Amino acid sequence: MWTFYKGRAQVLPFSCFDRVSEIESCFWLIQSAGENVPVKGASMTDFTTNIDMNVRMMNEKLRVDRNFDILQRDVLIGGKRTHFYFIDGFVQEETIEKLVQFFYSLKESDIKDIDTFLEVGMPYTEIEKNGHYDEVEKAFLSGQTVMIIDGFDECILIDCRTYPMRSVTEPYKDKVLRGSRDGFVETLVCNAALLRRRIRDNRFSMEMYTVGERSRTDVAVCYIDDKVDKKLLQRIENLISSIEVEALTMNIESLAECMFKGKWINPFPKYKYSERPDTAAAALFDGNIVIMVDTSPAVMIIPTNVFDIIEEADDFNFSPMIGTYIRLSRFFFTLLTVFLTPVWLLLESNPQWVPEWLKFITISEDITVPVILQLFILELAVDGLKLAAVNTPGMLSTPLSILAGIVVGEYAVESGWFNSESLLYMAVVTVGTYSQASFEMGYALKFIRIVNLILVQFFGRIGLLAGAIFAIVLLCFNRTISGKSYIYPVIPFNSQMFKRKILRVRLPHKIKNN
Repeated sequence: MWTFYKGRAQVLPFSCFDRVSEIESCFWLIQSAGENVPVKGASMTDFTTNIDMNVRMMNEKLRVDRNFDILQRDVLIGGKRTHFYFIDGFVQEETIEKLVQFFYSLKESDIKDIDTFLEVGMPYTEIEKNGHYDEVEKAFLSGQTVMIIDGFDECILIDCRTYPMRSVTEPYKDKVLRGSRDGFVETLVCNAALLRRRIRDNRFSMEMYTVGERSRTDVAVCYIDDKVDKKLLQRIENLISSIEVEALTMNIESLAECMFKGKWINPFPKYKYSERPDTAAAALFDGNIVIMVDTSPAVMIIPTNVFDIIEEADDFNFSPMIGTYIRLSRFFFTLLTVFLTPVWLLLESNPQWVPEWLKFITISEDITVPVILQLFILELAVDGLKLAAVNTPGMLSTPLSILAGIVVGEYAVESGWFNSESLLYMAVVTVGTYSQASFEMGYALKFIRIVNLILVQFFGRIGLLAGAIFAIVLLCFNRTISGKSYIYPVIPFNSQMFKRKILRVRLPHKIKNN
């Protein structure tokens, strides 16, 4: 739209015409031209030099009258009307009070223009001037304070944010045997500080992105520049930048679903979640990429193969011998969870194959329910107990454990639903599942085990062999996010890396010569 001001044609921004009410505001601007109100940079900013118009636009866009937590304050600073906008609970009240006290001491000459004000009127805290409403709105909704001064066609963003957060404590999921007991929390800035504390290197970078048209969730991509795969990094950055989604409702899991289109037939996870800063820092030093999402207490580590998922930071908190024993035990129990019940079912179906000294592993009592059905019911019952444990109040967790132990353990056997051997072997499988921390890997092993049980039931030892081949094929033909082998360093074979993944080797280091 064109108008004339002091004999010259002026172009008004089309952003003024988003609403009918804003059209009226633009006509007010045209009328104000006769009153010698300057329209400085009208084609460059969404704000005007008239504070009433700016306040009116902010109130309408932010729906101040319908949001109890959006606070607005009108004060007089240096003879100029000033409006503050901030979200209750997102600002440091002490900082705001100190700033306002300092503002009251300013003279009119100190705020003759915005650059002078930023130079002498802001003694501390991070500040920025901005005249584009979309950027101002984004900054405001993320917690920054907006300051509008009469006569300035740009507003001032004051970063004195604080977010509600719990204290940094030991992770609930990734328990620590020995080592640091700090864990990630739901605040992105705090999580970034936990990593920065461990990696004091100028080549360590954390790039920020915003995902979600409505949620506008902050996402940080962390890497060490001289160790990361640059092609993978570029791909990840392009994926995050190209995501079009309304909101990341389930934070990091929603981001993973948007980024990676995995095949449903392969249950093995392609990324690793961790709530431990030491695990994330170690992954960064290995050349991996760590993705953090605001409001998520866990980070995503990529690329990840099967050995990376099973590996734990606790292996390195003990001597090489003890760490090696812990790691080998974890591998053993991981394999045990897949093959224990299928092998036992095969031997129970063919008792003539069992040597005399192993006869005790077979069922000696009467079988009222088929063994395969017992195992399937127990598989479902274990998941039911998991869900019950998650949703049970803390004060009732002990009664629940007693009830489950008595009813499932004793009465279920006496009633004839289960045999004691079935309960024993499923208990061992359940314990073995939790020998590694990944829920995704645990359920992947569960699905492979169920397939093996079905094959053994119908095809016997041929079915067991087919099930083992099926699991190996899923592992071999799976690929990491970077496109490399999922079972590297086995395929392609790398002896040094294989030794490092299987055994707890010493930390590579050198001794300086004095």
